Amino acid sequence: MRYGFVMPAGDARAAAELAALAEEHGWDGFFVWESIWGIDAWVMLGAAAMVTERIRLGTMLTPLPRRKPWDVAGQSSTVDNLSNGRVILSVGLGVTGEQRFWIFEDDPGRKVRAELMDESLDMLQHLWRDQPFEFTGQHYRSQKLPELVPPAPPPPVQQPRIPTWVVGAWPRPKSMRRAALQDGWLPYYAPVDGPGELTPELLAEGVAWIRQERATHSLTMDDYDIVVEGTTSATDPAAAETVRPWAEAGATWWIDADWSSQDPTTVRTTAEHRLKAGPPRLT
Repeated sequence: MRYGFVMPAGDARAAAELAALAEEHGWDGFFVWESIWGIDAWVMLGAAAMVTERIRLGTMLTPLPRRKPWDVAGQSSTVDNLSNGRVILSVGLGVTGEQRFWIFEDDPGRKVRAELMDESLDMLQHLWRDQPFEFTGQHYRSQKLPELVPPAPPPPVQQPRIPTWVVGAWPRPKSMRRAALQDGWLPYYAPVDGPGELTPELLAEGVAWIRQERATHSLTMDDYDIVVEGTTSATDPAAAETVRPWAEAGATWWIDADWSSQDPTTVRTTAEHRLKAGPPRLT
């Protein structure tokens, strides 16, 4: 089990300082929220890369259908090179319906966003290589040029791609298959009869489904991540017991995230306290 921490608000300076603190106190990953209009997540991760050596750095998460895949490829490759191969890209469809997330455009609907997601994931595999390519999709296209003009960014250190975690709605097969064929599952429970709460038992069902699906594509579970997000307290001596049932169900990452405040000062104080206490490591 590895342990990450999400900074829910703050600027690039705060990200750098908190990422260094996380690394010092034994955390395995440091993540920032990628907004539609706000402080740039990749600038924050770039700042964090300059003051750390070991900790993984990533978004939690990138609303990929609302980004141009070539922009995401360039940003993630830049930080992956800067960090010597420590980037994780987490992607989802983006929040549905909430007005604060759709102030600049209309929500095209889940179906279209799913199409954009699939094309973006396909296109990223080409964009992360320093080679011209052709791509023709319903929403995106690329013309094959004799040589890349202007030059493409250097490919990421991590090959064949930057590890990509994808939100998968259990038990929806199409959504789950999208996650299963990448590098990690960010679980979301979406029963047919309405909203539900993810439990360790449901997570275990999803893990078994992913294992079987990957096997049909001759893929193993080696290096595949099951990522669970939750909140533990810095003062709780039994914090690891919150994590244990998820680990037993198959989770490989625990991401500590407290979204109760978006005030940068409050977030900074709370984050420092939580990070210094160390991750809720199982023994």
